[in-house]
This record gives sequence, C-alpha cells and structure tokens, in this order.
Amino acid sequence: MKAMILAAGLGTRMRPLTDHCPKPLLPIAGKPLIVHHLERLAAAGITDIVINVSYRAEQIVEALGDGQRFGVSLTFSHETTPLETAGGIRHALPLLGKAPFLVINGDVWCDAALKTLPEVKDDLAHLVLVANPDHHAEGDFALDDAGRVRLDSTPRLTYAGLAILDPALVASLPDDVPAKLAPLLREAIASQRVGGTHHHGGWVDVGTPERLEALDAHLRDI
Repeated sequence: MKAMILAAGLGTRMRPLTDHCPKPLLPIAGKPLIVHHLERLAAAGITDIVINVSYRAEQIVEALGDGQRFGVSLTFSHETTPLETAGGIRHALPLLGKAPFLVINGDVWCDAALKTLPEVKDDLAHLVLVANPDHHAEGDFALDDAGRVRLDSTPRLTYAGLAILDPALVASLPDDVPAKLAPLLREAIASQRVGGTHHHGGWVDVGTPERLEALDAHLRDI
C-alpha cells in the first residue's frame, strides 16, 4: 500500500512559527513533525510515500530528500497554490495509482497501529476516529457497532486525519482545483460506503503553538 501525507497547507494557525518554516518541519521531541509520520509508516512496512507540497515546498523537499535515510521512498506532488485536502489528493492520483492508499494529515500526531487498519473492500473510505478534543467538542461523525460511519447518529467522534481511501472517492474532481475532503466523505457516508475504526490511543491535532508545545513536552517525557 502507498501512503500520502498532506503537507501543502499554509500553517496560518501556527504563525509566527510558520512565517519562515513550513508546519511539517516544526520540531517535536527533537525531529520534524513529518519525520514522526515517516518513521511510523516505515515501521508498518509502508515505504512508498507521496507528499504534497506548496507553501515553502523547497524547504520540505530539501529537508527530506528521497526519504532513504528514513527507510522510505518519497515522491513530491507540487501544487502552485494549496489545493485543499481533496484537491491535493486528486492532483496526486497519477503518483498514487489505482489501489486504495493511506492518507495522513501532516498536522496531526497519532500512535495508531497502521498495520491493523482493514481493507476498504467495497467501501470508498475507512476512517480513523478519536474521542472529541476540547477544541472540537461537537465531533464529526458517529460509528455504529458494526463499524460503519454514520452522519446523524450519536455519540459523535472526531475524524483523526488518518484514513484509507479508494481513489474513486476523488477521481471525478477536476485537477488543479481546490476542493475539501469532508463533503466527499459525507456523500460516501450517506451512501453507506465508509467504515471506521475508533482509535483509543494517543492523538493530537497540532494546530496551534500551544498544542505543539504540549505534544513536544509529552513526547520528551515518555
């Protein structure tokens, strides 16, 4: 299975830290945030990785190179301007191929066991969901006892920014046009074509300098 890390965002919420450094390269526990992803993917045997880049793209490419020193092979999908989540994935489809792939938001940290995520089979997506953090108390989706993601049920959980996607989910989008992933997921959920896993372990949306600092301190203590 291939993987894609979404790393093209402007990092607006992280300013001033991102004024001169793209968010994926911000250090956490002594190494860039995105390197945590690369190491976890390599440990799971997922070594063919696509990273989309836009804001300060050259810094990311220079820092990571071909990925060999992390035990992976990296390919970069360049976006002239950020294409949002679904638009970025659509733009990278020629690099990802026709098989389902793992996608990870570059601005989260998660210790989910990537090897244990199930195949999508006839679904369009399989989402990793987590308990709602304080900054997103209303959650995103519900997960029923059969492992199916629902729109209107309760209790609700938060999408962890980690999923297995079938390329068909975004293939009909026009290329080089910004598009968000959430509306496509809602449509697929309404069609009963999305499964999910509730991850009970560690997860952080590294969306503010304060959460970055807290995660850094936590990882240095363990």
